Amino acid sequence: MTKALIIIDVQKGMFAYGDPYEGERVVGVLSHALATARREGAPVVFVQHDGGEDSPLARDSEGFAIHEDLAPREGETVIVKRFCSAFQDTDLLDTLSEAGVTEIVVGGMQSEFCVDTAVRGAFERGIAVTLIADGHTTFDTPALPAAQIIAHHNHTLKSGHFASVEAGADIAF
Repeated sequence: MTKALIIIDVQKGMFAYGDPYEGERVVGVLSHALATARREGAPVVFVQHDGGEDSPLARDSEGFAIHEDLAPREGETVIVKRFCSAFQDTDLLDTLSEAGVTEIVVGGMQSEFCVDTAVRGAFERGIAVTLIADGHTTFDTPALPAAQIIAHHNHTLKSGHFASVEAGADIAF
């Protein structure tokens, strides 16, 4: 079984919206997972959201860039998406298939949107998923504070059998 790390939408522009809940701590957790994946020779895929012309995540803006603490290295895959799903209208599935990936480890932003959709999309495609419990984040909303959104997604994705959920310190490749 080949396991890959997928880091979703941890872009400079996400921090321009305001402060994501424990954003820098989450970047640290993802940085540790990234170092582990690289050390163990696991494939690494970065996903960037192109939010369109007037977005802080517009392709030609500074906000489109991946957070500097998680910068891709030469030869690492970067997938650009325009929808919540990292699989919709991208070559992510082909990229994973060509690398023989049968399991992914997922972390990033935002828990209730692109992270959730990537987990469910991978599950629907027969790919085993591990969600990094402390490696995804979001913002407070009028309906729920970010901490509750994160806890809800950890619980729902695990109890719904979409993913196993593990702490970043326990992730291995």
